[in-house]
Amino acid sequence: MKSTDTPAPAPAQRYTLLGTSPAIVQLRLDIESAARSDAKMLVTGETGVGKEVVARAIHHQSRRNGGPFVTVNCAGVPDSLLESEFFGHTRGSFTGAFRDNPGLLRQAHRGTVFLDEVGEMSLRMQALLLRFLETGELQTVGAGVTRAQVDVRIIAATNRNLFDSVSAREFRADLYYRLNVFHLHLAPLRDRAGDIGLLLEHYARLFAEQHGHPAPVFSEEALDVLSAYSWRGNIRELRNLTERIVSRATTHEITAQHLPGEVLAAVQAARAKAPASAPASQSHKARVEAILERLTVQRESFWTSAYEAFMSREIVRDDMRQIVHAGLEQSRGSYRVLLGLFNIPPSDYKRFLGFLKQHDCHLPFQRFRALSVSLRPTELRRRQASL
Repeated sequence: MKSTDTPAPAPAQRYTLLGTSPAIVQLRLDIESAARSDAKMLVTGETGVGKEVVARAIHHQSRRNGGPFVTVNCAGVPDSLLESEFFGHTRGSFTGAFRDNPGLLRQAHRGTVFLDEVGEMSLRMQALLLRFLETGELQTVGAGVTRAQVDVRIIAATNRNLFDSVSAREFRADLYYRLNVFHLHLAPLRDRAGDIGLLLEHYARLFAEQHGHPAPVFSEEALDVLSAYSWRGNIRELRNLTERIVSRATTHEITAQHLPGEVLAAVQAARAKAPASAPASQSHKARVEAILERLTVQRESFWTSAYEAFMSREIVRDDMRQIVHAGLEQSRGSYRVLLGLFNIPPSDYKRFLGFLKQHDCHLPFQRFRALSVSLRPTELRRRQASL
């Protein structure tokens, strides 16, 4: 249910994210930016993408790295137990409370609290967490009006779309906006297939050392199959599959025939369907560049170019984030200036931000403020003046 870590600072490489894809390069920059502040954070992404690894990397790079990193799993824990674990309890405050418990938030003083699966919290616990975030005060269960304050940074994570949960009244809107000061969305592994080879090599060495085997290598054929696999369990699934392969390996080279049957079957089925379902022969990069040209040169509206392409699945979330990133570089982080660049009416400002947040394409503006505008500076100034 919980874990409290107070180790000596770990080597920096322990929290280095492996990969060279644009998504990972951008994520490293986001982590550096997040580590410079104490702002509350929301980390989103599918199960197994490494949300806790990112939270630990932020903690390790922050000024709080000498303090504790406390993990709380918010899923499937009764309210009464979760409340006492959060805020602590006094002896005798309820059946089974045989001694005082300071609570996890006190134990994390001057450190970081990672709330895993925060979207699974009940509405009652959401209200208690919101009260703490607003006041910084702790009220120990069974201690009457006695209160204390702690200095912690909150990083929350979920695989849910909290924007949809707010709309469905399953998650408090005020808590969502409290947590969503700094938002990081982690791309699924299938959207960064170029990183799979590095991850396989890393885990193959790791598990070969653990099992006392020589580290195997993956053939080009095996890498092609694994790069085409969907990885619904993301990095967690890749890690487990690599351990299974390494522990059973009888040869130095892993070929396609050594891969699990379910992986081979899934890839064969996907390849059989690919010709009928492929929307275009263009690469994602080419489609993104084409949309940016339609926006900035042909002066087409965002709604009829990027939005329609995204909703029809011609481009994916990562592509949309690249489009927004390119625009924010020119607007120096201003979403209002971005309206002019993307030919969006000023009256659509809230609709535009709502769309980006709903689909995890809203990028923090802070890191763009210091960037100089390198593309079409005269055009940018003209558009800024017209707003």
